[in-house]
Formats: sequence, C-alpha cells, structure tokens
Amino acid sequence: MRKRAAVGAVAAAAFAAVLATAPGASAEADPPGCPKEYFCAYSGVDQTGQLVMRTKGNWSGDVVFRSAFNNGVRFPGADHVDMTYAVEGGSETVCLHYNPGPGTYKGNAAPGTRIVKVVWRGEC
Repeated sequence: MRKRAAVGAVAAAAFAAVLATAPGASAEADPPGCPKEYFCAYSGVDQTGQLVMRTKGNWSGDVVFRSAFNNGVRFPGADHVDMTYAVEGGSETVCLHYNPGPGTYKGNAAPGTRIVKVVWRGEC
C-alpha cells in the first residue's frame, strides 16, 4: 500500500505541481495548431515545440508530452476533460476546465510524462 501511495504521489507531482494558475475571465489565444473545441498536447513546455496530440473527442493511446491545453468551448456536460497521464510506473487523472476557466485549463509536465487517455466530461 505504501509503494502504491508513493508512486501516486510521484505521478501527481509530474503534472499537478506545475499547473498554471487560474487566469482572469478573458480567454487566452489559441495555442499553435489547437483551434477551439480541441484538447492538445505539446512536446515543449507552455504549448511550445511539436503538437504531439490533438483531439475533439475521447482519446486513448500513449504519447510523451510536456504541456497540455484544453481549448474546449462551453458545452454543458462535455466541456471539461479528464486527462490521465503516466510517469514512473504510476498514473493519475486530472480534470481540466476549458479556456479561460475558472479553474485550470492548461499545465506543464515533467520530462517523460505520457498522456494515456482523454475523456470529455461535465464540470470538474
């Protein structure tokens, strides 16, 4: 049980510790290659580098990323995303609001972190 808790803590720190602070009410500009209604992941921090994943619906796979951005639009019941990511043998799920919030809609990840699933959902 302790090992599982430790792995979970490491995984959570890989993404959650560096989540962006919630912005004001105005929407942030679309990141490169990520139009409205999409969830995107990039090879660099702060939505830089190569676009490594983009989805308008639920997605599963395995892609290394350094930053993620929910550029969804207000759509009750399907505008937030549960993003499951894995690192060092553990996995965690974080709910991301759509741009501009309120709440976290983007974040940076530690090197080697992988997105394994994205599920669109309602409010976090």
